[in-house]
Amino acid sequence: MPCRHLCIQAGASGAEWSTNYIQQEICALNGSTVFMNGSFTHPERLRVKQKFWVIDVVPKQEPPDLRTIPGYSGRVEYFHDKNNNFALKLSNVMKKDEHEYCYRVITDVEGQRWMRSPGIRLRVTELHVESPGEVTEGESAVLTCKTTCSLTDPTFIWYKDGRPLTTEMIQKNQQLHLQTVSSEDAGSYSCAVRGSEHLPSTAQTLRVRHPPKNVSVSISPSGGIVEGSSVTLTCSSDGDPPVEIYTWFKEDGDSPVGSGQSFSIISITADHTGLYYCEAQNAVGVQNGSVMIGVQR
Repeated sequence: MPCRHLCIQAGASGAEWSTNYIQQEICALNGSTVFMNGSFTHPERLRVKQKFWVIDVVPKQEPPDLRTIPGYSGRVEYFHDKNNNFALKLSNVMKKDEHEYCYRVITDVEGQRWMRSPGIRLRVTELHVESPGEVTEGESAVLTCKTTCSLTDPTFIWYKDGRPLTTEMIQKNQQLHLQTVSSEDAGSYSCAVRGSEHLPSTAQTLRVRHPPKNVSVSISPSGGIVEGSSVTLTCSSDGDPPVEIYTWFKEDGDSPVGSGQSFSIISITADHTGLYYCEAQNAVGVQNGSVMIGVQR
């Protein structure tokens, strides 16, 4: 329940209580440390006995000191000075810390106590990468480092496969722009805020669809090919999505001589001598690889 209860007592000789919170709202990263700051004044005739922070104020009930609330022990530290400036340090911020924080002052005179509400609203966010998920080579892609509230003057840092990206990448505010995507851009992307690099987002995978690449053909057996023996040609390639269709051609013919990732020639003869092509095809494009077959008599 937010701090909506306000205790105000008039001071002697017209003096007044006042509290000034430097921030009205704070957006913090989950796991980070935040400071809440302010200052107060009080009637000079009163002596302050207690100063502490509270949350979840209930009308007509004295709110407990934040340090005594389960879950805050060991994470809360108070700071005060002789000029009545005050600060709250809250470590290892978590989602359940989202409350309105108010400052409570109690004096040596019964009934002379003060708390200003509204206080400081704390919101807690995690970083999340919004990615297109899949893009085709040659297209552009934009990745965004998302938050649920507005951090104060953040500088975002991007990582690919756990390594910081170079300044060659175009970064604008919370976005990473990949102008002309290549297969090398495929990978796992995450972001962080400078100064809080130990609190990165979860990683999101960017898949880059591309035609077959590095198409190569191997011969088995790999030694000299003798007439009458059997030979198997095997085609391999990199493609995303994986290659679906393999077609084999001989250089002196337009018609396919075989299909499938492997092509076998049984009882080979000198007529089989020549250059053989493997055509690898996926949903994005086609690429060829070749090998020369020489037959020994």
